Amino acid sequence: MTDEEKIKEVIDKLRPFLVTDGGDIEFVRYEDNIVYVKMLGACAGCALIDYTLKDGVEMAIKEEVPSVKEVVNIV
Repeated sequence: MTDEEKIKEVIDKLRPFLVTDGGDIEFVRYEDNIVYVKMLGACAGCALIDYTLKDGVEMAIKEEVPSVKEVVNIV
């Protein structure tokens, strides 16, 4: 399984938690060890987006794919 496939798998596991709160996440691309995602729905305008992105999504992805340096939200 490639790193990109692992990243997408982690995002798919996290998606139900975001959907429960009215949000969603979309994988955009994986390039130079940086994951680019788009936060959607309620997540896009949420004051806690940085917490969700860094302490939730990024931490979960790095746990499965240690080569990932960062997860960035594309607006």
